[in-house]
Parts: sequence; C-alpha cells; structure tokens
Amino acid sequence: MLGNLEREAQGLGKATWRPMLQYVAALHGRSIHPPRPPFSRPWEEIGPGYCYAPAFGHWDLVHQILDVLPAEPDHARDQILNDLENQQEDGLVPGSIWMRDPEPRFSTTVGHPPVWVVAVNDYCEQVGNDNLVRTLFDALVRQIGWFEEHRKAEDEGYYYTDIVNHKWESGIDEGVRFDDVPTGRLACIDATSHVCMLYDVAADWERRLGGPATAFAERAAELRLFISERMYDEETGFFHDIWAVENPELRRLAIEGMFALLAGAASEEQAERVIEENLLNPERFFAPHPVTSVALSDPRFSLRMWRGPTWNSMTMWAARGCLMYDRPDAAHRLAEAALDAAARVFDRTGTIWEFYHPQGEDPRTLERKPQTPFNAPCPDYLGHNPLLALARIWEATA
Repeated sequence: MLGNLEREAQGLGKATWRPMLQYVAALHGRSIHPPRPPFSRPWEEIGPGYCYAPAFGHWDLVHQILDVLPAEPDHARDQILNDLENQQEDGLVPGSIWMRDPEPRFSTTVGHPPVWVVAVNDYCEQVGNDNLVRTLFDALVRQIGWFEEHRKAEDEGYYYTDIVNHKWESGIDEGVRFDDVPTGRLACIDATSHVCMLYDVAADWERRLGGPATAFAERAAELRLFISERMYDEETGFFHDIWAVENPELRRLAIEGMFALLAGAASEEQAERVIEENLLNPERFFAPHPVTSVALSDPRFSLRMWRGPTWNSMTMWAARGCLMYDRPDAAHRLAEAALDAAARVFDRTGTIWEFYHPQGEDPRTLERKPQTPFNAPCPDYLGHNPLLALARIWEATA
C-alpha cells in the first residue's frame, strides 16, 4: 500500500540494512486499516505484533510518521490529522486509542509526549507549504493550554503523571527515574523539554502565519533558561528531573535527559558534554546497540524494558538532538551503530522488535513486564522503530 516507501527502502543506507528496511516498509503497509470511527481516514496501527494490537497513537505514531516521510507525505499527513482530530475540547490529545473492541477505548485523562509538532514541521518542509500549520495551529494552542492547566509543576516546569501516580504518561513505562522518589507535581526533564518545544514551535508557527509570536517566544525562553540553569548537573554533564538535580541519591542517568537538546535548552557547552560524555560514551549510553534507555554505568541499569534496553526511537531523537547542535558526526555514529545492530538481529530473527538488547544479543532474552502475561519485547513493532528515518539521517550526515 505504500509503494514509494518500499521503493525508497530498496536503495536506502547500507546494502546490509536493506532487507530489514524493506521489511519495515512492507510492515507499514500491512499495518494500515480502512477508516472507522474515530478515524475519518485510513489509520496505521502501532504494529501487528504489539501485544495489545490493534492500537493507535501515543508517541509511537510520530515515530511512524517520521519513518514514512518523505516517501509518503499524504499518508503521513493523514496520520497527523487522525491524531489531532481526536483532541478533546480541553486540549488533551489522548495518549492511546485501543481498537480491539467493537467500540474504541480512549485515554481520556492521560496524554502522551507532544512531539507531533516535529512531524508537522517535517511534513511542511517536505511539501513546501504551511497549510498544515494553518490547520493545526489552534490545536497546538489548545494543547499548550491543557499542559498549563493540568501538568504545571509546583514551582516551574511541567510533569507527567509518572511522578504522581505511575500512569506512565511519558511513554517510559516503569522508568528508573521514579524509583524511590517523592510523588507530587515536580518538574520532569522530558515533560518540561517537550512543553518548551511546544512554545517554541507555537512562536514559529504564529510568525509564519503573520502574527507577532511575542508571548510564545517569551515563555519558550523562560523554559529554556529554567532547564539550562535548574535541570542540568555539572557532575554528570547531563540533564535530570528537578528532584534528581537537588538530591544526588535520586539521580539516574536515564536517556530522557537528552530531550533538553531537542528543546534547544542546552548551552553549547552543556550540549557538548551531553554528546561526548553521555551519548557517545561506551560506559554510558553508547552500547554496541545505542542508545541505552539507562546508562550502562547506572546502578539501576537492568535488562528490562525501559530500565536499560535500547529503543531505536530514542536513538533517532538523540541523533536529531545532535543535529540541533551542529554535530552531524555524532548523529551519523549513533544512526550507523543502531542500524548495524538492528540489521544483525533481523538477519537472525526475521523481524524487528519493540526494544533491543544493548549488547546485540537476542531480544527475547530481555524482560518486558514480569507482572503481566507479556514479558518479552513484541515482534513486528513499528511504533519505536523509525529505522528508515535513522537511515536517512545516516545518509544526510555522511
């Protein structure tokens, strides 16, 4: 169903990656369903191997959109619109939409990382116009309003429900950052970075639509300063949640700290330390299959879901963060190592996996959620495998 994507995969990246990339392209096609409520357009599920399939949304969807761009811009646009047309009146974009039952089930109180704005910008750059920005600007403003009303931290910054009730709104289920920590409306590095990015994008979109953008730009600048001054730790050279900066005993080297780069909140010196001392450091995140979800050196590292294993989506975001700070060499290294490792696993197993062993071993040796019936990574999982997007980064930085 996605012929342009399948054709692109035939000549993208290294020859050793192409069987895997062609498989991923075909898997995108196999994951598309006809329109049905609540979607007025064909919709793409997270992946047919997902243990709760079929499901739509969360930030998995954005990874899938970035994977099909630029080969299939119309399909990418449809998925963006599918996501945003289900935005609630209060501005919440539902975290997940479960499609297994006759009637779809929504997450009506829990959101997801609002990285969809990155996909919109990439789409508009691809097609050469801002029509989608015009269509979705109000949705962006309403989502910002929802974060201000429902996810504003006690002092400054923003939080995900992970720190309040372990509902894992961040997408990092059972993350080590929330072990043995106080609960409350405390600033999370990922949530604060993501909302900073929303304000920055809102300022850019308003300017593109002919407006002044002053208020959005001022708020983005305030958040960048807060992240740079209050959420960075000189000892680790990395960004952390507010409680972890203030209490070293609670400090964890979790990959979510790199979202400060995506928000443009790091100083040049801070970004250099994040890249050199963390993302490219083989004792921290640069395992044979980078980037690990928790640094190899962290005492809480384990081979369980988000507590150590590698997610290719996070490697893509890390690479994009490097590009934000003019480090194409670092982005190239991250993309190449991840694709090399994933391709070797594909050759052995014939599929792609929800998450990967940092040392390149069989993903089926990893734990997912031991307390559930599903305690191994899901196969045929697209939502965290933007492998074509990673291959494009590798080519663009060669």
